Amino acid sequence: MKNRDFKKCLITGITGSGGSFLTEHILKQNKKIKIYGLYRSNGYKKILENKFKKRIQLFKLDLNKFNSVKKIIKKIKPDLIYNFASNADVRQSFEIPREIINNNYQSTLNIFEAVRLLKLKTLIVHISTSEVYGNVSKKDVPIKETLSMRPVSPYAVSKAYQDLCAQLYNKVFGLNIIITRMFTYINPRRNNLFQSAFATQILKMKNNKNNILKHGNLKSIRTSLSLEDAMSAYWLTAKKAKIGEIYNIGGTKKYLVGEVLDKLIRITKVKIKKKIDKKLLRKKDVTLQLPNINKFCSHTSWKQKDSLDVSLQRLLQELK
Repeated sequence: MKNRDFKKCLITGITGSGGSFLTEHILKQNKKIKIYGLYRSNGYKKILENKFKKRIQLFKLDLNKFNSVKKIIKKIKPDLIYNFASNADVRQSFEIPREIINNNYQSTLNIFEAVRLLKLKTLIVHISTSEVYGNVSKKDVPIKETLSMRPVSPYAVSKAYQDLCAQLYNKVFGLNIIITRMFTYINPRRNNLFQSAFATQILKMKNNKNNILKHGNLKSIRTSLSLEDAMSAYWLTAKKAKIGEIYNIGGTKKYLVGEVLDKLIRITKVKIKKKIDKKLLRKKDVTLQLPNINKFCSHTSWKQKDSLDVSLQRLLQELK
């Protein structure tokens, strides 16, 4: 089992929710590593600079501009890249499909092509998603990495392209790439995810009367990871996973989305009324996402530590 060490880590989309949390996790795990970050919008830039000013260096950059991407990668020469950068709003992707598909495929292609042309040996952890599997039948769960990609949203199409592109650049051009397909994890910096959206609404209602919580589809089936477990998995991917492999990462217990909402209501003891909002429904929804994570656990010795209740408690504390 590998236990790789890194001196210079580049994170694309570093000021986004996942990139910013992973930066914090890595800097706590490794006291010597230097983090470089590429960003387009400020997002959580101030939080990172306030906490880790001497250990990070950020560059504002449009990843769709190839020459700029190549220039900055040549300057940094990272031995590790985490490719987070994507517009990840699934529901919005139905409204502006062209913009999201163009942005997501071109930005990733530019990173891979820059590393290829510069002939770097950089390890790239490409952040894919369970959304690439689309709607699966009961006979296909728990979902294995070998299941065909059948995306049902413009966002998922863009991520499937990235995923295939990563596979191509590994197999044909010899880039050192590992692909992670993350299933649901609790992210307090993404208020358009169902756990965070529910929790945010409930906390605002705590001292109000006639509380009505608006929601989308409550019947989708998911697993869930805590933020800490998800970031630990990403870091272990770089440290121990096998180059050229694709890994599902996710929880082991299944829940209806409605069950997660009910747990949040019980924890907060806020009296609410539920109301479906058609604006929160996707044109096409992915309703069954249960991963087989045996390969990832076997290759990295990763284990899920936090229960859903613990994860939701932390979410509420983070959002207060």
